[in-house]
Amino acid sequence: MKKLCKSNKNRKICGVCGGIAEYLNADPTLIRLGFVLVCMAAGTGLLAYIVAALVMPEASETEE
Repeated sequence: MKKLCKSNKNRKICGVCGGIAEYLNADPTLIRLGFVLVCMAAGTGLLAYIVAALVMPEASETEE
């Protein structure tokens, strides 16, 4: 079973977008672009990223 966790491979800042992309089998760049668009449009994307960075667990080496 897949678990949502921060990425160790696709991380730029905290690995949140990379972890979401790995979970959804999507391109991490598209997820990052989506976060930027939400930040610019509503301003809540930054808050969502910070909360996700605090809540999401780190990926263990055995899960990769």
